[in-house]
Amino acid sequence: MYEHHSARLLTTRQFANRMARHVAWTAALVLVSLGLGMAGYMTLGHMRWVDAFLNSCMLLGGMGPVGDLPSDAAKVFAGCYALYAGLVFIASATILIAPVAHRVLHILHLNRTGR
Repeated sequence: MYEHHSARLLTTRQFANRMARHVAWTAALVLVSLGLGMAGYMTLGHMRWVDAFLNSCMLLGGMGPVGDLPSDAAKVFAGCYALYAGLVFIASATILIAPVAHRVLHILHLNRTGR
């Protein structure tokens, strides 16, 4: 996916395109995760869409749930979704940081080898 350390550094435009792809992948991951969370809260928690949206967003953002849940099934879903949301949060940050970290390391390698 990334260029070899012996390859030339990407141009600014190429790097911007790479970042745009990573942002798009992250947005898709977050939107799918948000949809799954909303569906679960609406189905199992019997919440209106706006309350399901709020709970899903709060968990995806790392904050925590907002309301009480009416059933054990809804509570189990909320616990599983909270674990999943934590992983999505970490994965999203990693997907966004990866191209920047690679570029910095590539620049440092080029400076060290004098190319």
